[in-house]
Amino acid sequence: MTKNILIIQRTAPYGSSLAREGIDYVLTSAAYDQNISLLFLGDGVFQLLANQNSKDIQLKNQLSALEVLPLYDVENLYVTEEDLTERNLQAENLGLKVNVISRASVHPLLSKQDHVVGF
Repeated sequence: MTKNILIIQRTAPYGSSLAREGIDYVLTSAAYDQNISLLFLGDGVFQLLANQNSKDIQLKNQLSALEVLPLYDVENLYVTEEDLTERNLQAENLGLKVNVISRASVHPLLSKQDHVVGF
């Protein structure tokens, strides 16, 4: 049975393993034909930045991990306009196409899900 699952990414791409664990969860769930959406909140928006260079810290580039999402039919990516604005970012600075929503739209998005998992 297919479930609607929303994964919330709240952490910056580097400094802890949470961001990567969230992507691993997404890929695993998508492999089991679940309907996956991602919501990047707070510092989680930094995971989406284009031109990330993580070689100096010897970690895989987080954006390159996210770029495979369409291969798993994960195409519903969301970010709040307010989180972008608070971090002086614009959707054009992001390496992936995302749906920019308002914070007020987060609650209706959550209410459409069968499960919500945060990282």
